[in-house]
Amino acid sequence: MKFDFTGQVAIVTGGTRGIGRAISTAFLSAGGQVIATYLENEAAAVAFQSSLGEQSGRLSLFQVNVADYQKVEDFYREIDKQDLIPDVLVNNAGIRKDGVLAMMPPGDWSKVIATHLDGTYNMTKFAIKAMIRKRYGRIITITSPVGKYGFAGQANYAAAKAGQVGLTRALSKEVASRGITVNCVSPGFIGTDLIADLPEKQRQYYIDQVPLKRFGKPEEVASCVLFLASRESEYINGTTLEVTGGL
Repeated sequence: MKFDFTGQVAIVTGGTRGIGRAISTAFLSAGGQVIATYLENEAAAVAFQSSLGEQSGRLSLFQVNVADYQKVEDFYREIDKQDLIPDVLVNNAGIRKDGVLAMMPPGDWSKVIATHLDGTYNMTKFAIKAMIRKRYGRIITITSPVGKYGFAGQANYAAAKAGQVGLTRALSKEVASRGITVNCVSPGFIGTDLIADLPEKQRQYYIDQVPLKRFGKPEEVASCVLFLASRESEYINGTTLEVTGGL
């Protein structure tokens, strides 16, 4: 199925690298206007926009720390001034600070929770206020199987990702009457920078756990996000779509 997002605005947090870049590209290819946020790597964001050719005019870049409530509020004020009312929000921004819990510095715990869970709250709260005005919206949060299964050394990441799923289930019941659906996409091992630093032995171990015997591609995640963001998905609400190769 080919989706058409002409005339729609999609916000993609962490939208200039990895899975986020693939999601932004997919929306642009489907005719949408994309607002992609990034935190630190401005060079990568600019390079991404430069690579888009004629589609680059429909991409807006904003440097936003999604964990900072005030910065997020300022961001929404700015896009509102530009009449960029979001039809779609994709909560994709994420970090990892792995380590066994007994040895985990408090900062590594709080930074992961703040980025994933506080960031989802911050971005979603203001998106809902905008979407209610048009009585339509699609909110998709990128979570992880780690939130369901738990992996050693990732207690902070697992807690944050499980929290995103709980938030999604509750919120989906709050806003459904306003024409807004809220879902998660849960990618398994996807070949991006987020797992590029894995030792080869651990990398092979993870591949062996996947029935399809490979890591997924960012584009495979993006296609699922586009489906949940489309009007055709209007009866899907409060659920998590796994993109894991059968993990």
